[in-house]
This record gives sequence, C-alpha cells and structure tokens, in this order.
Amino acid sequence: MLERLAIEHGAVLFDPRRVALPGEPLFDPAHWRALGALTEQAGGRGSVQFVDAGDRRWVLRRYLRGGMAARFAHDRYLWLGEERTRSFREMRLLAALRARDLPVPAPVAAQYRRRGLGYGAALITERLPGARTLSEALAAGGMDDALWAAIGRCLRHFHDAGVQHADLNAHNIMLGERREVWLIDFDRGRLRRPGPWCGRVLDRLARSLAKVGRGDDWQVGFALLRLAHDA
Repeated sequence: MLERLAIEHGAVLFDPRRVALPGEPLFDPAHWRALGALTEQAGGRGSVQFVDAGDRRWVLRRYLRGGMAARFAHDRYLWLGEERTRSFREMRLLAALRARDLPVPAPVAAQYRRRGLGYGAALITERLPGARTLSEALAAGGMDDALWAAIGRCLRHFHDAGVQHADLNAHNIMLGERREVWLIDFDRGRLRRPGPWCGRVLDRLARSLAKVGRGDDWQVGFALLRLAHDA
C-alpha cells in the first residue's frame, strides 16, 4: 500500500516497505552527492542518477522534456492535478505491474513540487542488479537467438496484461546476468485492452534497433523476437 506525505508546495508518494523517511532530501542529488553516494549517468538528458548508500541502490530520475519543448520548459509540466502528475502516475502504474508479477523495477517514491502554473517531478525506483540495456548488449555483441526470443516472450506477457509502453526502445529493455528481461521507464504508460497498438509498440522498438544496431544483425534478432511474441 502506497502512502502520501505532504511537503512544501507538493507531495511524496512512497512505499513504506522500501523507504522510512521520504522527505525532500530523498530527491535532492546534492544530498546524495555530499554523502559520496551519487553516480551520474553519462549521455542522455542528464535526468538519471544512481544512488548507492548502504543497502539503498536506487535510480533517481527527474522528469525532463526533450525536443523543442525543452527550450521553453526544461523540467516543468502543466499542473492538472496531483493524480495527473507524471511521477505519481508512473509510481502507481509500476506498483500495479509489480502486483501482477510483471518484470519491472520496484517503485520506491515519487515526488512533485508546484511552481506557478506548472510542476517539477522525480521518481525513485530500485536499481536492477547486474543489468544492462539491450543497446549495451548489442554494442558488446552479447545477443543470441534464445535471448531475442526471451525478449519477445516478455513483451507478449506485458501486452497480454494490457500494458502499453509509451516509448519502447533499446534503452529501456534491461537484460540481467542470468538472462532475465525487464522493462523500465513507464512514463506515460497505461493499461488498456490489447489491440493493434501492440504491433505499433513493436514497430517503435524496431526503429530504435535500426539506430543502435550494427549492420543487419538486429533485423535477424528482431525477427526472432517478433516470432516469439506472436507465437
């Protein structure tokens, strides 16, 4: 059961089993940096940071805009009510997916803080142990037929459960040391009845693989993924 804590100009939604004191420093990179517990992720928009403090191994992600919108509101979104904040919606979705035993990272806490007509937000999830992204595995040449098929079966489990990932790409499919498959980054994801959108999600993944894959190898792998998904 998730709990809510009011903070200045906002609120925190948290899992009391995973964090006992969900105050504002929890989401402050400077707090963790001062403790020597923060690692920055190279590349991207700079929105993802890793916290490693004792038994706490977390991923701290700030919600940042990309594209043209980032020029006007880099880290701010229009306020439409607490339950429509991106952080609270993703936190609740992850909790629902965990309850269905789907392979997603455990949500720890979500925060928003209002600023005028907008708000800023952040989310903390547990870090997946020993995992790397599909794009990293491709770059290292660490993919084989069985692993491509495992990804396809994993995606089918999500689609059968009516889980639509809003931005499925080679960077948010995670692979474990024991060949586990997880999905991450469910911002704007939702639950809905399975339908033609399942194919569109896979098409989006194919476009991502075309950008990060080497030569035509990704096409063979994706064909195996699609076959396993559709079986």
